[in-house]
Amino acid sequence: MKATLKIAVEKLVNSILRAEPPNMKRLFAGATDTGCVRSANQDSYYIDPEGRFFVVADGMGGHAGGEVASQIAVDSIRDCLEAIWSVESDPQKLMQDAIDKANQAIINDQAANPVRSDMGTTIVILLFRDEQPWYCHIGDSRLYRLRGAKLEQISDDHTWIARAIQTGVVNPEDAKSHPWRHMLLQCLGREDLKSITAREIEWQPGDRFLICSDGLTEELSDDRIAHQLKSIRNGQQAAQSLIESAKLRGGRDNITVVIVSNELNQNA
Repeated sequence: MKATLKIAVEKLVNSILRAEPPNMKRLFAGATDTGCVRSANQDSYYIDPEGRFFVVADGMGGHAGGEVASQIAVDSIRDCLEAIWSVESDPQKLMQDAIDKANQAIINDQAANPVRSDMGTTIVILLFRDEQPWYCHIGDSRLYRLRGAKLEQISDDHTWIARAIQTGVVNPEDAKSHPWRHMLLQCLGREDLKSITAREIEWQPGDRFLICSDGLTEELSDDRIAHQLKSIRNGQQAAQSLIESAKLRGGRDNITVVIVSNELNQNA
């Protein structure tokens, strides 16, 4: 009896190991909005049409400076990744080269246009190599992962307030209204920019990634974001719904949302 049971279990395990993985497809969508208060949109984003990489940037440095910085960053990163994608397989090298190019491009523009000398931008890059997601980021634009009903912040904010919370100087509740909560410790457009670290992210069938500027997270709680991401399965509709919800709650900043979903391919 025991021998028969053992054989049955072994057959079951072997069949699971030999089973083909589910055929998944990557769906993606994005949207951006000026919001209800600002007169211009200083956010920029890019979605690779092939779904290889996704970029969100939130610029700063005055009306013209922020717009220029974020657009330079997104354009430089896109051009760099497209140029070296087929010859460079290491995600760390891919993203470091792209970040370095973007940073230098902003610095060059600052030098050529002193009126924009204080401009800079946050950045989040999410890319896929052999179906494995990787990311890097600078500043306080965020990457989240929705799994089931749970929303997890994957990136950590490069801000004074985030460090103050970690060290116990400020409690999380007070941080929500602290006057220094937007003070960045790092941004693109600085000579002393530190090297980035590319990080792998686990993802499973049904997971969703959300990349966003802080115009979204300043207005909506994580629970509210999770509810809308889970309940609205169409990516474009979910992105627009999140933006509209943020605007209904004040829309004090520009709002950018990119959603990447790992969905079962029903046509496979």
